This record gives sequence, structure tokens and C-alpha cells, in this order.
Amino acid sequence: MPVAEIDLSIFRSTFFDEALEHVADIEAALLELEENQGDRELLNRIFRGAHSIKGGSGTFGLNDVTCFTHALESLLDPLRDGTMQLDETLADLLFRSTDVLQELLVAARAGTATGPGSEAVLAELRAAVHGPVSAVAVPARVSRAPKPAALCEYRISFVPHAEIFMQGMDPVLLLRNLCALGDASQLVLEESGLPELRELDPERCYLRWSLRLRTDKSALEVADVFAFVEDASQIEIEEIGAPRVEAASAPRGPAVPPSTLRVSTDKLDRLVNLVGELVIAQSMITQSLRDPSGASIARLEEAAVEMERNTRELQDLVMSVRMVPMGSVFNRFPRLARDLALQCNKRIQLELEGGETEIDKGVIEQLADPLTHLIRNAIDHGLETPEERIAAGKSEIGTIQLSAYHQGGSVIVDVRDDGRGLNAERIHQKATAVGLVRPGDKLSEEQIHALIFEPGFSTASSVTDLSGRGVGMDVVRRNIDALNGSIALTSQQGKGTRLRIRLPLTLAILEGLSLRVGDQVFVLPLLSIVESFRPTHEQLRSVLGRGEIVLVRNEAIPLVRLYEVLGIVPEATDPRLALVVIVETGATKIGLLVDELLGQGQVVVKSLEAHYRKVEGVMGATILGDGKVALILDAEGLGRRALNATRPAPLPNRPIPRAEGHVPSPSAERSSVWSSAQH
Repeated sequence: MPVAEIDLSIFRSTFFDEALEHVADIEAALLELEENQGDRELLNRIFRGAHSIKGGSGTFGLNDVTCFTHALESLLDPLRDGTMQLDETLADLLFRSTDVLQELLVAARAGTATGPGSEAVLAELRAAVHGPVSAVAVPARVSRAPKPAALCEYRISFVPHAEIFMQGMDPVLLLRNLCALGDASQLVLEESGLPELRELDPERCYLRWSLRLRTDKSALEVADVFAFVEDASQIEIEEIGAPRVEAASAPRGPAVPPSTLRVSTDKLDRLVNLVGELVIAQSMITQSLRDPSGASIARLEEAAVEMERNTRELQDLVMSVRMVPMGSVFNRFPRLARDLALQCNKRIQLELEGGETEIDKGVIEQLADPLTHLIRNAIDHGLETPEERIAAGKSEIGTIQLSAYHQGGSVIVDVRDDGRGLNAERIHQKATAVGLVRPGDKLSEEQIHALIFEPGFSTASSVTDLSGRGVGMDVVRRNIDALNGSIALTSQQGKGTRLRIRLPLTLAILEGLSLRVGDQVFVLPLLSIVESFRPTHEQLRSVLGRGEIVLVRNEAIPLVRLYEVLGIVPEATDPRLALVVIVETGATKIGLLVDELLGQGQVVVKSLEAHYRKVEGVMGATILGDGKVALILDAEGLGRRALNATRPAPLPNRPIPRAEGHVPSPSAERSSVWSSAQH
């Protein structure tokens, strides 16, 4: 009787997921081994990880991976038996080997070719087994991506999405950064998408570019220029004479986010039980509707209550299935800190806390790039060199703390360093020079610190591989905004800097406060609300050139008339007859004037961009219990929209007069945008 052949392809995805986890574990063990020379258990752990990958790759016929892991095992053997000692050069080779191993796995999974760097590292591994590593040509500078041995020429196509300006990005600035990598030629600007002047929207991008670039950088390093706009652009990088690669598919960092989730059988059992309970409740409701007697109505009410309870429990359980620990993204940063410390000639200690804190998988996958940039900034700008730290009376080892914890219904991620801090005077001077601040303007320290989030702003005196190009903190803020979160910065010169990121637990469902403005209902995320109240006459003031403010416990908070921003007719224009909702927008607060608060509850977030387009001040929409659609407001976007609006300033430092009848008429453009968004 013939034996049925086993289709191994169904297990490939599981193999790659587990293999990449082994690579991350090997890297973590190498970092520990540098601090604990000769630890046999760590060496055995590294060997076991490489051996597991070797065995699995042989099963699936991945010869490149099998050959490379065999060479890695051959080098680990003399380290395990003590005939070879780990030194800095050998450690660097092992770290670069994990990079190549990850690249081989990613390429094998995607069915694409790998770069020439893997063969060079393989030759180094084989040579190191037979002699000292110092005899092998090892790059002096730590590099995450293998560089081509000679100049390469790339054909690059850059098609930004129309909404790229709304994400704080300047395509021209990206092109300048690209040209800085080498010699650019044949730059072509495609203008065919430009509309007639009367139809042109200055907030939309209609252009596209193509060029040739001759450089000694690898395709991955070229793709890194577009790291923050991959989701807002179509990018193609083709090495002339080589296969085309997509910039968005270029792997970066020591770990690839898993494409699957592991769920405990206990959670699956609970899901099955809940589905059974829902089926019973649904059957009770159906039966009661067929027999509309008095007893049936009682059973109907009972079944509805039971279904509501089961639905809420099912919702919580399904959301918990999507929760993953922050450690899955935190674990990539020790390696990053080590490499950058070597590159910058600094001594750095990275402390991680709260890796067990859980957050939605969709949030954590989009959090990696912003956190990577903040860590790089802290190392490059924040921490001093050992000599500078000793002169300042500090330990020569700089410390970066990355922590996460739950607070209320959100997750807080803190990035702290004990470096030089921000120089407020220098930031103010640079902001004045580039036109962000008018000469003579007096700003608080908090307002000055907030300037670093402006597009294109940088105080770096020179451009390096790490920073100084003016693309960074503004994109970090935009990425955090896209997660419905906020970021706040505090700094003390000479003591260090702290960035606090506040994120929702999940992107799918949020706790919101329903409010009414005129005859329309909106939802404001509870995460951003501080308090609400009806202001008194004494609390209301106006400041020349600054608009209206409301005084809350001696704190002056800008007042934003929501009906003006939304372009709708309110019930009351006198703030004393309405309500003020204080919301946090990053490091600042604003007061939103609304007509009525309707109550709080959970709402399901639906994307507005998928069906219309991105609108400043709106993060999405939801369907209310009565079947009507309500827009979910973005407090930070509303604040920016209100500040950009041109409004006449009232008289300085005088109470706002009662205004019962007149309602300022919003511009036709603003009204059309909001009415379109609501439909």
C-alpha cells in the first residue's frame, strides 16, 4: 500500500516564524555573553538556536541557510570547548552573522535573492575557524546592512500619495537626502497629474519623481531614506543590471514582526464556550419573537441581557487574543544601542522595563520605527562622550531607560536619557532663523521644546549617518498621532530628556465621550480628556494676538470654539451657556467649547481614509446605537487646525462680552470639507 507523501509546504510559515525567533534569541544571548565572558550556558543557548535553524532549513531544502548555520556552528564549537576566546572582533563577526542569517531567512521566505554581503561573512566565518579573526578583513565601522564592494547604480521611482503633506513630510527634503548618498542624475519631475489652477488643492501632492543614483550604499541603505513614508508612497528601487526590489519590503532591525500570533488553548476554549452561549441566546430571542406573548417578552428581555453580557465578554476576549507584550519590540534595541555606541565612540547602558506590558499587535507593529528614531536621537544627540561626561561630573557610561506600563485605559512608553538635555536658547535661535518664531517672541520653555517636532527642524551642526537632515521628530509625532496617541517632552539642560508616549490599548475599539455641537453628535477619545465644566465670567479672557483663553486653577488654556473649527451652527455662542472640555494635546492643553455632553462608552473605530480621505482633526468614524454615524475627533489635530485658522483677536485682557446672536460664518472651504466628511 503506497504511503501518502507529506506536503511540507504547510509547515514553512511556522518554520520561518520560529527561525526568526531563534535569531532574536541568539542575538540577545550574544549581548549577554559580552558582559559574561565564557558563560557556557549562553554559548550552548546560541549553539542550540543555530542548530535548530540548520535542522529546519535542511528539511525544507534551504541550502544557503543550512550552509551558513553549519559554518556558524563550526565557529561556536571551539568557543564552547574553550579552545577559542571571545574578543571584540569575534563578537562583531558573530553579530554580523545574525544579521546575515536573518537576511537569508527573510529572502528565503519571500523567494528573493540575497545581497553579496552574505558570501563575505560566510568566508569570514570559515576563515575564523582555522585562525584568529584579526587575520580576516573585518569592517571597522559597524553597519546594519552589507554594502556593495564597488559603486552601484540604482534607478529610483518615487510616487508620493496625495496626502503626504498632511503627514508632515516634504518630498523635496527626501530627494535632497537621497542625492546626498551619491551622484544623482537624470532627475525627472512628472507633472502630468497637475490639475487646473482653480482646482488645485495646496494640501495635496500631485507630482512624482524618478532619477538615477550612483553610490557605494546598498539598496537597503537607499531604502532607509524612505523609512517613514513607505505607507504614504509608492517606491521602487532597481539596481541597474539586477532584479527590482521594493523599498517597502527591505528588512530593517534585528527582528521582524511576527506574521502570526500564538494563542493559548485556554483562550480558544473560552471563545468556543462563548460562541455556544451566544447561539443559545440567539435561539431564545428567535423563539420569543415567534410567540409575542407576555411570557415571551420576559424571556426576550432575559435573552437580550444575556447576549449583551456574552458579547461584551467576547469582545474583551477577542481583544486579549490580539495583545502582545512590549518586549517583542523592546528586544531589538539592545543590539541597536550596542552598534550605535561603537559607531559614536560612546559608552551606553540601555535599561528595559515593562516588557511584559501588553498592547494590541496592530499598535506595536507601528511603534517600532518611532521608538527606533528616539533611541538613535538619544544616543547621537542626547548622551555625551565619555570625556564630556567625566568633565561634567557624570559617570562615563550614559544611561537610556525604555519603559512601558499601563495607566488607566492606555499604555505609557517612556524614553529617558541622562545626557546633556535640550538647549532652549539654541532651539529658539534656530527656530527664529528658519522663520518658525518671530523675532522678539517670548516663549515658555515648554513651547520652545515643542518646536523640535516641527517639520524640517534640526539643531544638528552637521549631517551624519544618524541625524541632522531635519527628517525625524515631526514624523515621529505624525506616526504617534496615526496611532491615536500623543507624545510629550520634558528636558533639563545638563540632566537629560524624557519623552512620554501615551497610546491606546487597541486601535479597533476606544472609550469615548459623546458630545453635541449644534445638531450634530461627535465622539472624543476619553484618553485625551482631562476634565469638563461650565466656565464662569471671571474665567474667560482674551489676549491680543493669542485669541481666547480660559483660566483653570490659574493656568491659561487656549479656548477653541468647536463650532468654528467644524463649520456648523451652534446652540450657544456664549461660553457661559455652553461647556468647556479640557483635552491634552501632547505637552499642552486646549479647551473645546461644546453644547452638551451626552455620555461615555465604547465605540468601534472605522477608518475615514478608506472611504473618503484624511481630514485634519478627525481620526475616524463610528456607528452609534441609533444607527447614525458620528465622527471621532482628534484633539491634537483640532488644536492644530484651530491655530492655523485666521481669526480676529479680541481686545487684550478683558472679559469676553456676551454674544447671544451673531455666529461667525466659517469659510466655504471649511464647511464643504466637514459636510463631505460627515456624508
